[in-house]
Amino acid sequence: MPDPPSHPPRRDTPRLKDLAPTRPFEVDPQDDLPAILDKMTRISFQGRNLGRAYQAWSDALQEETTIMFGLSGAMTAGGMRNIMVYLLENRLIDCVVSTGANLFHDVYESLGHPHYIGTESADDLKLYQQRLDRVFDTYVDEVQFRKIDWYLGQFMQDVAGDRRVGTRELFQLLADRIEPYKVTDGIVTTARRVGVPLYCPAIADSSYGIAAAEVGFPLRRIPQVDVMIDAVETAEIALYSKSTSVVFVGGGTPKNFINQAGLTAGGWQMEELPGHTFAIQFTTDAPHWGGLSGCTFQEAQSWGKVSERARMVTVHVDATIALPIVVTALAQDVRKGRTRPHVPDMSRLYGQEPPVEGARYEYVVDPESQRLDEAGT
Repeated sequence: MPDPPSHPPRRDTPRLKDLAPTRPFEVDPQDDLPAILDKMTRISFQGRNLGRAYQAWSDALQEETTIMFGLSGAMTAGGMRNIMVYLLENRLIDCVVSTGANLFHDVYESLGHPHYIGTESADDLKLYQQRLDRVFDTYVDEVQFRKIDWYLGQFMQDVAGDRRVGTRELFQLLADRIEPYKVTDGIVTTARRVGVPLYCPAIADSSYGIAAAEVGFPLRRIPQVDVMIDAVETAEIALYSKSTSVVFVGGGTPKNFINQAGLTAGGWQMEELPGHTFAIQFTTDAPHWGGLSGCTFQEAQSWGKVSERARMVTVHVDATIALPIVVTALAQDVRKGRTRPHVPDMSRLYGQEPPVEGARYEYVVDPESQRLDEAGT
């Protein structure tokens, strides 16, 4: 056994020369959020990932890429609505796919109805008697919800009672309808104003579905909201964009709907698209349950949804913590004069002629397909 050393070990360790050391976070009262997040990339765990997410989003804004944003979870009730408005107005995102609940709560607030600070430990049976709906620690007025249900049901009868519309067109028309009555701008009205397409492929799974059924069924005239139009348009966006990138809040339908757009477009072309070039997600779920909200971008690569060279960042965090920090950092970059050199004209990325007639059918069933051969079928 060797004798114990008389001096501490040397600082240099040549065998680890290719590894960057972590740096303990130094508090500096002069730091703005970009500087703080940059420092956080050299600490550990989700703090490092939060810094990396900011850097990836910031770098994506310097590339010629269409940034598609998936919005799930109770983000409007959770106070994230004005963050979405900022992202839209400043074109830090180019396309939104959302759950119906976020867009219903958004219209509710645009028409002047607030959410209320409550508590997660409330007596929910008493809340029911008071007609207060609870979203964890936040309350909403069910009486006003019902009134808006009927208003929206009549609106959908007017615009979709006799013809098919996709949800992008539906929400553009809704923005026009509520424009004279709005108290504040929201996601729906801002997306319309700045020309960012807004989709809601699971619209029936929300108060919009309740409204359409309540008003339409007694009249035997259900509004014809066709989400297959959405599937085509988002695939067109994937096809005609120079490249696509994604930012996901949670998972669910918005996440998969965005990810499947490139696969659909690849079917038209009989050639696979390369997948997203930047991929960022904020989630509280874990991959080992098998659900989409926790699904890793690496798993998505096995489907061809994310590029093999993509810059991928997953932050396991409550989005009501992450979004205010990351988006404020991006806003401070904007205030310093950092611009986005390539803002896509979204009106030119959908509504085009089909690229190859019937290509999707051939791609699926052709027994000589290289992809099928390589898979061993």
